Amino acid sequence: MLLLHNGLTDNCNKQQIIAPHCPRLSLHGQLLLHLTMTDRPLPILPLHRNDLPLDTVELARYMVGKYVVHDLPEGRISGRIVETEAYPVGDSTSHAFIGLRAYNASLFMARGHAYVRLTYGVSYMLNMSSEAEGTGAGILIRAIEPLEGLALMQARRPGVSLRDLARGPGRLTIALGIGQAFDGRDLCTGHDLWIGRIDAEQTAVAATTRIGLSREMHRPLRFYEPGSPFVSGPRKLLMPLSRAPIGSL
Repeated sequence: MLLLHNGLTDNCNKQQIIAPHCPRLSLHGQLLLHLTMTDRPLPILPLHRNDLPLDTVELARYMVGKYVVHDLPEGRISGRIVETEAYPVGDSTSHAFIGLRAYNASLFMARGHAYVRLTYGVSYMLNMSSEAEGTGAGILIRAIEPLEGLALMQARRPGVSLRDLARGPGRLTIALGIGQAFDGRDLCTGHDLWIGRIDAEQTAVAATTRIGLSREMHRPLRFYEPGSPFVSGPRKLLMPLSRAPIGSL
């Protein structure tokens, strides 16, 4: 059993002190949640465009372990990204595949801009442009480990466990308060809706196949943090840690 610096032990009973109905959080998540109890914001630094890999697959992998933050008048909401999917240039399942249109223009912006799209008429999805300006491609942010602003998230998704607050792309946008108005928003500004990092962090990243597609299902373009309870989808779809060369994807 791990003993944290604040006296909390690594089991869910102790974690109830931090957040009700919580799953077994990572040690990292427990420490960050403890910081939120002191009313200090997490030390999240904004990601600048030059920090982002100029390659869709590499960017999707890179964003696992980073943060998405929404600063609101009521307070900050944030979560650690534990799952992404890549939709690279030439991918027939990408919304950019048919070329530039009014509705998908955000995917053709320089990497680091939000592409928010209503899917199946039900759920908004938070995507991010991933190539140079004029080249259409993107990554989907599929799931986060909720950290700051838990009460605000739970108000949007009442009666839902911490594990399921933002485990899946539709749940994520509801919990974070993201809708169509955020399409085209620059996520590299460090305010409003933005992406960030915490210094000196390292995250293991595994690769598996994407979810909910009818073609190009074989490509390992879904990236996630192994062992995280906040990763979405059936556990049987998760594969052991994979670091396949980019050219083989």
